[in-house]
Amino acid sequence: MATTLAYRAYAKINLYLDVVKKRRDGYHNIETIFQSVGLADELSFSEERSQISLSCSMPELATSDQNLVMRAANLLRARTGCTAGVRIELTKNIPIAAGLAGGSTDAAAALVALNRLWELGLNRPQLHQLATELGSDVPYCITGGTMAATRRGEDLQSLTPLPLTWFVLIHPDVTVSTARIYASPRLSFTSEKPFAGRTPAFRRAIRRLADGDVAGVLFNRMEGAVFADRPHLAELKDRLVEAGCTNAAMSGSGATVFGVCASRRDARRVAEAFSDCRTTIVSSVPASIEQI
Repeated sequence: MATTLAYRAYAKINLYLDVVKKRRDGYHNIETIFQSVGLADELSFSEERSQISLSCSMPELATSDQNLVMRAANLLRARTGCTAGVRIELTKNIPIAAGLAGGSTDAAAALVALNRLWELGLNRPQLHQLATELGSDVPYCITGGTMAATRRGEDLQSLTPLPLTWFVLIHPDVTVSTARIYASPRLSFTSEKPFAGRTPAFRRAIRRLADGDVAGVLFNRMEGAVFADRPHLAELKDRLVEAGCTNAAMSGSGATVFGVCASRRDARRVAEAFSDCRTTIVSSVPASIEQI
């Protein structure tokens, strides 16, 4: 009987996101604080003799070799010489191109699950190295939780986990191209210079988070470029605060905006004010990937 493994792959939000500079390779150095939240895709991995296949509950999501999950599976086989196959079924709950790392967390789940299913024996640093080849958020998604990240987002440091914290996510019916935002002339950069790898503002944000001030940490440099083209996203952010959130921000390059709430009850009350939008009430979770 073929073995099947099942995993949840959780979304992330950026509590803090600053853009430091453009790199010579065309990418950008950033400073960010990632946090996993309780909105998850579900993936099952079933043994096959040699073929790799992917099916998805969301028809508009391509399941070809360009999909990050397929790329993760093919990369594992290329690096290890494994010839085993797998049938992957993806139930998609995280919106696409929404700043929540849905594709990245699915790819990370594939690396972790297939390492086990195919009995490859790779350790966490080896999986992390493979993840860097797939995308800037994938290394974080191997572990998840509360983490600070620099460079492209792959230089990671675990932070003190958040106490249980509630968020309301607003999912506008638009997608945002991260590459387009990074290329936007409206994208600004921090004026601060890093020392020992971090700017003073980033150090202050990490200290503030350690003191429990989640709302006071929220910041996203990309909002200026995104909101210039999509002012309704700025309006949604303002509405979150007006509805009772202690603060609000955009996640990643958007389009998801989120607010911090003092309790689950407050989060429910805030969500009720957004009957015109798709909303999700989530709490902080300690990891990106969970076997089920």
